[in-house]
Amino acid sequence: MTGHEVRCYIGLGSNLGDSLENIRQALRQLADTEGVAVMAVAPFYRTAPVGYADQNYFINTVAEIHTILAPRQLLKRLQEIENKLGRVRVIRWGPRTVDLDILLYGNQIINEPDLEIPHSRMHQRAFVMIPLADLNPGLEVAGEKAVTLARRLAGEQEIEKLYCKIDHVWCKNKRKS
Repeated sequence: MTGHEVRCYIGLGSNLGDSLENIRQALRQLADTEGVAVMAVAPFYRTAPVGYADQNYFINTVAEIHTILAPRQLLKRLQEIENKLGRVRVIRWGPRTVDLDILLYGNQIINEPDLEIPHSRMHQRAFVMIPLADLNPGLEVAGEKAVTLARRLAGEQEIEKLYCKIDHVWCKNKRKS
């Protein structure tokens, strides 16, 4: 534990089973984690797969959390949630019931084989930058504002905002998207 709260952004995605419900379950489990407060959740988006194209479209969003967990503790917890929800790692960038990634952890930079913060490809992916810009448009990512990157990527990658009811009971500040 860090002893102080850190603002983090978590990317969530799913393209197997009931993807909306998978993400909702992941958010509930994240919110139930000691030392984690889910502060806001961006709208959900339907996105084309990246890397491995022969699979279903994804549902993606980004959550802002505040946590006292250290980066490795948070990573471990995210992997536990993925496993509980049936995540199986077979194909890189392949289909998954749920995928949870630490995008940003405060201002920390970590470059380790199994943990890169900031997430190394986030600034290249509409499914990350558009929901991140919904939460914090002025956030600096890779030297540019999130909203600038989001606008550019929206014209380059297939992404569609979903207008579905999002249950915000897990959000500490009840800020609705």
